[in-house]
Amino acid sequence: MNNPIIVEFPLRGEWKAMNSPGDKVPSHGTNKFATRYAYDFIQIDWNRLGKPAYQGNFFDYLIHGKPLDKYYAYGQEVYSPFDGTVVAAEDGYSENEKTNLFSDLANAYKNAHYFDLDKDDVRSVSGNYVVIKYSDDIYAALCHLKTNSVLVSARQKVKKGELVGKVGHSGNSMAPHLHFQLMDSPDIRSANGLPAAFEKYELFEDGKWQPVARAVPKGRDRIRYN
Repeated sequence: MNNPIIVEFPLRGEWKAMNSPGDKVPSHGTNKFATRYAYDFIQIDWNRLGKPAYQGNFFDYLIHGKPLDKYYAYGQEVYSPFDGTVVAAEDGYSENEKTNLFSDLANAYKNAHYFDLDKDDVRSVSGNYVVIKYSDDIYAALCHLKTNSVLVSARQKVKKGELVGKVGHSGNSMAPHLHFQLMDSPDIRSANGLPAAFEKYELFEDGKWQPVARAVPKGRDRIRYN
């Protein structure tokens, strides 16, 4: 994470980095699909036992799964992290109506071990996604977006903070969340991941919100950006 690229936080409200390069690199346990420095952001109930990402109890989730609209993050707005040009905007990849621990795990295993880079649809991993170009060697990918929520199209100019879609559960996802990464090329299949930090956000520490700048949130951090 030396000399990370500084971008605006792509979400609003309170979030937790379920996976973060602030805790380990590669943050997702692999360099495939440019995920070396990627983040996964979820919303949780910080005041409930276990800090769940959904309404209701754990046993109901374990046995029956949870409808997507019971997840706090589902449908939250996603914003461009910088001024740039959209180079890819893929939508229409379906989501399951609810999470299912066992089928979601099986899907993750299949993609980790059997995905064919030459033949398989990358959306089985990324879900619906938007890729935005900052420069010739810096691109942002925002993945697992809600089906039919993508609001931009290829070759469209976007401003930092412009709404591009909503958080979903498409692709290789265990729960509704935003997967965010920077890459050195626009192709998720072959790009290398690049380190990113966020120009500002707030960190809840010692019972109060503290402003931080040019920082990398860790998995234990309670952060917000408005």
